[in-house]
Amino acid sequence: MNKYAISALATVVLLASVQFGCTKQETASENQADAQTQSVPAESQQQEKESPMSAQYRSLTPFDSNAPAITEYTLVRFETTDGDVDMEIYPQAAPNAAKRFVELVEAGYYDDTPVFRVVKNPQPFVAQFGINWRKGMSDWREKNFRDDPSLFHLDRGTLAFAKAGPHTNSTQVFINYGNNDFLKAQNFSTFGKVVKGMEIADQFKSVGSPDMGLDQGMLWYNGEAYLKSLPAQHQPTMIKKAYVVK
Repeated sequence: MNKYAISALATVVLLASVQFGCTKQETASENQADAQTQSVPAESQQQEKESPMSAQYRSLTPFDSNAPAITEYTLVRFETTDGDVDMEIYPQAAPNAAKRFVELVEAGYYDDTPVFRVVKNPQPFVAQFGINWRKGMSDWREKNFRDDPSLFHLDRGTLAFAKAGPHTNSTQVFINYGNNDFLKAQNFSTFGKVVKGMEIADQFKSVGSPDMGLDQGMLWYNGEAYLKSLPAQHQPTMIKKAYVVK
């Protein structure tokens, strides 16, 4: 097990159990993401340069031929204090995860929240976000949804939900800085990928603990005051606004 296994732990107590990954329980619908999706163009200059396999799976790489073709996506933009990052979200790759992520974006959940965990050493690992302590937003933390099958590689730029065990996905998401396919064993599921601005994501600030980032318990329960208490050199990259690009 990689010592930096993803952790999106719901309480300070859970912060002690870092070895097996990230957040909570389960109960969301298994319907495909029905938010504003766009049909992938049948032909494009980009696809003309791609192999038939890469065109079939958009920007993802399947583990095997059983993975579904990617024919729809939702484009999401994060405006951060380091610059803009665009992500394609694929409902066919991981329906539950894609649906939840778009719901959170449309609800404004990620607005004015920190990228609280950025692990770059000893090798590039992940950038993690998704803690919103504010009234009306923190309730999402308890709305867990079922795991999707892990069908696509967790390679550089891909997105997956953090969790603490089976079916405990809720709000926290990570961007892979490198290939983290070892996480497939715990069924972390790729649901999207950064398609523009990965060089911005590479600049996200690594603050707090080298492997765990900022104190998640303090963020959940004392977010604004906790961030204000941090010295300038320990201020995280902030997501100013997240929205679906139409």
